[in-house]
Amino acid sequence: MTDKPKRPRDANQLAKFIVDVATGDADAETPLEKSATQRKGGLKGGAARAASLTPEQRAEIARTAAQARWKKGS
Repeated sequence: MTDKPKRPRDANQLAKFIVDVATGDADAETPLEKSATQRKGGLKGGAARAASLTPEQRAEIARTAAQARWKKGS
């Protein structure tokens, strides 16, 4: 990987990114730091959601997922 962060595609985000880089803003997260933070939150969120579901809710979700898989194949 390179040391340079990936530039945003959106014009407004790109403008903010350029200003942050030019001013040396220490609070600005690079896209790589942001994705690592989001991944950490996603890992926590999945476990919390699974812990809060009842067995009936889990069965319904599994049933819906299985139907979607079978529908996709035909």
